[in-house]
Amino acid sequence: MGNSCVTGACRRNPEFLVRSNVAPPSAEQSQTTFKWSIDDFSSLLDMEGWTYSGVFGIMGLNWYLMLNLKGRKIGDENEYVSLMLGLVESSVKPDNIVKACFNFLIYDQSYGKHNEHQVSYNFHSSSTISGTSCMVPLRTLKKQSSGFFVNNSCIFGVEFIKVVIAKVNTISQTFFIHKRNTCNETKTYTWHIEDFFALKNPDYSPGFAFGGYEWSIKIYPVCDGNHLSLYLNKKTPSSLSKDSGDLVEFTLSIKDQERGKHKKAIARVSTNTGSTWGSNKFISLEDFKDASNGYLIKTKCCIEAKVAIVDSKSE
Repeated sequence: MGNSCVTGACRRNPEFLVRSNVAPPSAEQSQTTFKWSIDDFSSLLDMEGWTYSGVFGIMGLNWYLMLNLKGRKIGDENEYVSLMLGLVESSVKPDNIVKACFNFLIYDQSYGKHNEHQVSYNFHSSSTISGTSCMVPLRTLKKQSSGFFVNNSCIFGVEFIKVVIAKVNTISQTFFIHKRNTCNETKTYTWHIEDFFALKNPDYSPGFAFGGYEWSIKIYPVCDGNHLSLYLNKKTPSSLSKDSGDLVEFTLSIKDQERGKHKKAIARVSTNTGSTWGSNKFISLEDFKDASNGYLIKTKCCIEAKVAIVDSKSE
């Protein structure tokens, strides 16, 4: 049977979701391979959670990749590299199934001996993410002799084997990841909620401007009857080109108003991958309403969003 595997706070369907209103792609139907080059890769090594690529068009659909460097196998203290492929929700109609067979790749930049892992999955509107946990040990990835980590750069990719019959070509995208302590811009917004029980489902904080975007916090006080959902919501200005985007790191927190032991979640996303990011199961309602945790004091709670522009891309 082999080892079971879990990855950080994310399972096969990660809690951090990308929601998007991206239009159908203009990429040629014959393109079947996407390469994602990440420079200054060492700055990601201490990060928790998922890092997202930009949206790319292949086979007439919009996709994105997700990378996590903190995968763990049960009973194994080593860290592993995990890759996920996401299908942008607006690309698939509610009554359609996208049957896909694809290879994840970690490119050997020295010897051409790439690490590959094949996945088959049926994507549909309620299940848009699939991938492989614990693809390769992180320490193997970092070894200079492996050829994966060269000049502080790593290249990941996905090759589509079967969605439709197509000629194999390649499109590429490069992200320049700067270290977290070199972020040029940071904004912290605090939403003081006087009466949690009066919130709508969903409800939004007042908007706040930052980095050329209008942001707000989106909350579902009751998600599935057992959890509270929390998201960061973005409104893109009409003046911004569709080819422009920013790499954003954000933290969502529910504040412990008594001891300062806040409930937090952190993620990095590209602003052109969607308009709403967050967790559909941010915290259980049982934990949120437990007075000993300090999140809800009578009817009052406090939610914070911290947003940092890590890198920008303009075309």
